[in-house]
Amino acid sequence: MRGRFRRFDSHDHSDHGHPAFGPFGPGFDGGFGPGFGPGRRGGHRRGPGGPRRGRRGDVRTAVLALLAEQPRHGYELIGEIAERSGGFWRPSPGSIYPTLQTLADEGLVRSDEGSGKRLFELTDAGRAAAEKIDSPPWEHFTEEADPNEVALRDAAGALMGAVKQVSHVATSDQKSRAADALDQARRTLYGILGEAPAADE
Repeated sequence: MRGRFRRFDSHDHSDHGHPAFGPFGPGFDGGFGPGFGPGRRGGHRRGPGGPRRGRRGDVRTAVLALLAEQPRHGYELIGEIAERSGGFWRPSPGSIYPTLQTLADEGLVRSDEGSGKRLFELTDAGRAAAEKIDSPPWEHFTEEADPNEVALRDAAGALMGAVKQVSHVATSDQKSRAADALDQARRTLYGILGEAPAADE
């Protein structure tokens, strides 16, 4: 496109500052990375313990719904979807950017690089399409979630919050004791994994 907005390359991930990743990197702000996924939840999974993968239509609908709220960078879209699905769904750049390209080809999305990072926003036609969305797709990823899985994620997120606070403000001695506590927690978790499953499981 001419002017501020132009066609974008789906392989251009120039906005790679990921807002969902805290100072400890991926996994310490609630996402927990690909190894910390839901339990038994049906199809669209990457394997045991991995996050569910959305269908192409899910990604398209999610992008339209989020851009209807405000313009966003590509990785902001990924972070928002992961956060709103409780970490059960984190689409990859390989699914977000081609979807954005398709939406741009259809005249529903345009991009702006005026700020140095590629910002995506809906056109008038895109807003009309977004208004037809009944419910955002990330809601479907948590409806059938195991309550204990959700509780585990919440507890892990709270723990990571405490770890970051200790890292920022604790004394050296307190950090040492905190590290010992985390080591003990890790050993306890592996001990739980080593237990025989209950008969009703």
